Amino acid sequence: MSHILHRNLRHVPPLAVSCDGIRMRDSAGRVYIDASGGAAVSSLGHGHPDVIAAMHRQIDRCAYAHTAFFTTDVAEELADRLVAGAPRDIGGVYLVSGGSEAMETALKLARQYWVEAGEPQRTLFVARRQSYHGNTLGALAVGGNEWRRKAFAPLLMDTVRVGPCYEYRGRAAHQSTDDYTAGLLDELETRILEAGPENIIAFCAEPVVGATGGAIPPTPGYFQGVRDICDRYRILFIADEVMCGMGRTGTMYAIEQDGVAPDIIAIAKGLGAGYQPIGAVLAHQTIVDCLKSGSGVFQHGHTYIGHPVAAAAALAVQKVIERDDLLARVRSRGATLRRMLGDVFGTHEHVGDIRGRGMFLALEFVQDRASKTPFAPERKLHAAIKARAMENGLMVYPMGGTIDGQFGDHVLLAPPFIATAADLSEIVSRLADAVEVALKQ
Repeated sequence: MSHILHRNLRHVPPLAVSCDGIRMRDSAGRVYIDASGGAAVSSLGHGHPDVIAAMHRQIDRCAYAHTAFFTTDVAEELADRLVAGAPRDIGGVYLVSGGSEAMETALKLARQYWVEAGEPQRTLFVARRQSYHGNTLGALAVGGNEWRRKAFAPLLMDTVRVGPCYEYRGRAAHQSTDDYTAGLLDELETRILEAGPENIIAFCAEPVVGATGGAIPPTPGYFQGVRDICDRYRILFIADEVMCGMGRTGTMYAIEQDGVAPDIIAIAKGLGAGYQPIGAVLAHQTIVDCLKSGSGVFQHGHTYIGHPVAAAAALAVQKVIERDDLLARVRSRGATLRRMLGDVFGTHEHVGDIRGRGMFLALEFVQDRASKTPFAPERKLHAAIKARAMENGLMVYPMGGTIDGQFGDHVLLAPPFIATAADLSEIVSRLADAVEVALKQ
């Protein structure tokens, strides 16, 4: 009997007892390949000696310092490094303890900016359907994951909602990609005008959609258009890179590949690669300057923000990525994994789409490939594939409701950056076996 409220209250998951590299072992001696990095977290795999050593050094020096009293050298160095590599004009970093906390912080920072700028009537956020921005109430309100929102809907603030950039499902057969993109941008502008630009705080979006949609990349020009609209109507752009950032797509910040600089960026997961709970919010220098010259205080805070051991772990992770040129490895290994998936699933009758960037890829499953008809939600194919994969010693990240919160199944892959070509081949082979068994059930 477990007294932990596990994610499934009717099921106690296997007991993890050791992990090394891209593999984990449970108490029964079974070994699993971590092909999803947990939830796209473990970018360096498990047990990296440099990160562990950095954490030990920091624990010996200073294990905890409350930010109301002190800063620490590791937190300062981490912030400097993040700003140095960030999109243009990012000037401030606020360290938190995870992704939902990062997005909650981003929303509050954006709101306070407009209050201090003399526009307190701005109370609305614009965000996309089939997005996910976290499980705290503010982040859940902005997110468009209907399954996660449903029970808590009466508690959530109103959000202006627009369609996702989901070309596989959204672009009509007669449309070009450019026409499809233009339609999405027209909708965004229309909804802004309907709500009144003077009432809107920010537009929030994941540069590459993560858990809810399954590694959905934007169409060419989409985020340039978003940036133009935000600038035209004086609206902030918040990029949620909690899952897709920190090198996962092949550049340190996913939005780099779209040639766009957001006003606020939320990061987590790969920032500390799972070695400690940590996230961060990066803010444009204009926002920082506004608060400095105004109240001088960001009206926010948590007990464990800027935790020195977490900062030490994240700083070590970033140094390893740079030293070992792992971003280039993500791009090359990502291309390899994409090719391998294409070789096995490219013409599979029940795989409608293979998509993503870098080592952030997903398969969307369909009942009929030609019509893109999804499987019945009651079948829970995504869960069956996960279960069969675990039996096969493979960890993947599944989700249902891909299309609209009810219909659609996908499986997301986000292996550690250190995975070899042989590892990737084994991942694809085990996944293929799991898919075939799940489809026959």
